[in-house]
Amino acid sequence: MDSVLIEGLTVDAVIGVYDWEREISQTLLIDLEMAWDNRAPGQSDDVGNALDYARVSEAVAEFFAHNQPQLLEAAAEGLSTQLRHQFGISWLRLVIRKPGAVPQARAVGVCIERGQRP
Repeated sequence: MDSVLIEGLTVDAVIGVYDWEREISQTLLIDLEMAWDNRAPGQSDDVGNALDYARVSEAVAEFFAHNQPQLLEAAAEGLSTQLRHQFGISWLRLVIRKPGAVPQARAVGVCIERGQRP
């Protein structure tokens, strides 16, 4: 299976369950692995045949600009659904990390896989 990776994408989001979290923007770290047949773009050298990671990154930022989930789990479900439909991705692995949420940890987060691996 071929895939396209985006690692360490930073996005600002209003996310959290506490009242104070609903009033601030927090930085999230996003990692994505998305199933994509890379043979056509590999042969053509044409971005039109590729899963454009710049467009995917913009879609991630846009998702958080228009959605303010309380839970990382809800963010992961909503984002994965949007990306799979918007870009025709059959399978993805998504990690969302929230740095600084627990003082004793570098970050907390969730990891989900959705769809069928080709």
